[in-house]
Amino acid sequence: MRIVDKQAKERYLEKLRVIKEGTAINPFETPEEKQAIIARLKKDPAFLSEFLFPHYATSKAAWFHIRLAKAVLRNKRIRRLVRWGRGLAKSVWVDIKIPIWLWINGEFVFMVLVGNSLDKAEILLADVQAEFESNQRLIHYFGDQFLRGSWEDGDFRTKDGRFIGKALGMGQSPRGLRVGSLRPNYIACDDLEDKDTVKNPRRQDEVIEWIEKDLLKTMDGDTRRYLHPNNDPWPRSIQNQLEKRHPNWDMDVIEAYDEATFEPAWKEKYTADYYREQEEDGAISARAEYNHKKFLEGKVFTDNLIQWGKRPRLDHFKPIVGFWDVAYSGANDYNAVKVWGLHGFNFWCLKAFVRQCKMIEAIRFMYNYQAMLPESVLIHWRVEEQFWNDPLKDALKEAEKEFKKPLNIVISPKPKVKKFDRLMSKHPYYQNGRIYYDEAEYANNDMQTGINQLKGIEPGYKTHDDSPDADEQAIEYLSQFVVYEGENRNDVQILGRRRNNKY
Repeated sequence: MRIVDKQAKERYLEKLRVIKEGTAINPFETPEEKQAIIARLKKDPAFLSEFLFPHYATSKAAWFHIRLAKAVLRNKRIRRLVRWGRGLAKSVWVDIKIPIWLWINGEFVFMVLVGNSLDKAEILLADVQAEFESNQRLIHYFGDQFLRGSWEDGDFRTKDGRFIGKALGMGQSPRGLRVGSLRPNYIACDDLEDKDTVKNPRRQDEVIEWIEKDLLKTMDGDTRRYLHPNNDPWPRSIQNQLEKRHPNWDMDVIEAYDEATFEPAWKEKYTADYYREQEEDGAISARAEYNHKKFLEGKVFTDNLIQWGKRPRLDHFKPIVGFWDVAYSGANDYNAVKVWGLHGFNFWCLKAFVRQCKMIEAIRFMYNYQAMLPESVLIHWRVEEQFWNDPLKDALKEAEKEFKKPLNIVISPKPKVKKFDRLMSKHPYYQNGRIYYDEAEYANNDMQTGINQLKGIEPGYKTHDDSPDADEQAIEYLSQFVVYEGENRNDVQILGRRRNNKY
């Protein structure tokens, strides 16, 4: 036996031991008590979790666990993207508790468990297999289901024939998954994303196509359940692309904690101090892993270059500009409107709109932001001349009718320098500490989306650059208003007035 096989066998045997020791039965139980427990297990997923799976249920089930279980039982054609924060037991519920609960309720379950590799899928499926083989309470209340000859790694069938489990690696052909005339009716794609796929949008798209055209098409009966558990800390992932392509699918989004109070979503297991400590170890990475706040580790525009500060008064900026990088349909690119102000020697990012949406939404943002400015503050709206065409003009006219006044937007000449060179030209500003972001916008999704696009800029990048492009052109416009006097770089003249640089 190979060392790898021996280690896998030892892990499985240990799993069986833990399950068996934790699920002892009551030897004095009456037939009436047994039937009462069976009835309750069928109806109450919280009781099922605590009583049948004590080796997993170190804490009582959360409200969102119960909600998901009931939704899956109720809807035989459910399509749900389960986006729960790290540590919220999404895999345990989707891969083990819910499919077994369906079986307990009398359903035939043909589960295909998909991992990002076949080995990973087999490990995940072994957790379900071990329950049927060694869970004393499951055996006591619902019968011994171990079926010799049909109990292989990644492929098993229960003795009653009502539960079939098969493992499948991401991208593998699902053809031939059927057992006789039986086809899969419960598919779980568990944590398909990894450090390699998030860096390869083409590979992500291939997996999405595989899910849509191959995997889902293996189900053809009345019952066709699809669940996709993943937390989502990445700017682009298989799961969030499926969300965009299938707006009718259910989204089950749970952030692990409140970022203001640190109150946990799973109060039965975690405390506020637990998440407070996670942020102390790194707030950005904690919010990415636990609350799906998109996080990208930049190689050129790194985290330590992103400065946050309390912005000066708006009427102390000379001037303020909002630059719009246009996306006509918003299906692939982002409409990015970035508002920047010049204060002293420094450039401040004050507000952001970075979304895959129609142009009218970006224009509404500009109107609404302009409306909240003090009367003494003027903002210069600008858009690159290459976008100045009939679709954009029509969108502006539509907004003008809606807001009953025009948006004064200036056409900016198309830059002559290549985009990558332009974007990199602002890197020294970050290195020299001249770029600040308004700390009040730290938790704003648009601002974080823009920063993640910036961190994706590096030689050969293939990520979205709409927000960094808007940043560069806004900063370039503001830079013409900085006039240096003498040899002291802090002694600058802005629009004819001298200011001492405070920030």
